[in-house]
Amino acid sequence: MDIVSRDFYDRPTLVVARELLGCFLVCRKGRKVIRMKITEVEAYIGEDDLACHASKGKTKRTEVMYEKAGHAYVYLIYGMYHCMNIVTEARGFPAAILIRSGEIEGVPLKETNGPGKLCRFLGIDRSFNGWDVTKGKKLWIEPGEDVAEDRVKMGKRIGVDYAGPCKEYLWRFEIADHSK
Repeated sequence: MDIVSRDFYDRPTLVVARELLGCFLVCRKGRKVIRMKITEVEAYIGEDDLACHASKGKTKRTEVMYEKAGHAYVYLIYGMYHCMNIVTEARGFPAAILIRSGEIEGVPLKETNGPGKLCRFLGIDRSFNGWDVTKGKKLWIEPGEDVAEDRVKMGKRIGVDYAGPCKEYLWRFEIADHSK
């Protein structure tokens, strides 16, 4: 098992977001291990990013975003869907990358083509919040294929219309030719 180290996450968030494409999110459910290729992510960077949960400062909900890079930040939206992020950059600076979509061999894409569906399929819930993904055991990231620049599509983040000018940031990255 080759787990991505903390040094990978302890870098500028936009660099990490781009390089997560093609890596594998791995989750252990009992005796079963599920490997999902990451195909789409979104970056959220600092308190000045009005789309970032930390834009209102450090709260009980966002405190994990201020921890060391390489921790999972998992939260509930709409009272029913979990979303998973990986914390990036230096301790004390709130930044994270939302895992939006992925592919699992033999599983219809409609099962994992959104952050809530992805978490539901993998069994990721709030119990994973704060989990150190650099340690493995129940949740980690493994290196994957290098994705050529001409296969990477950048776009606006989804569902952040409330974020003023920050809604225009092209901080969503996806593998352009993955099936939708």
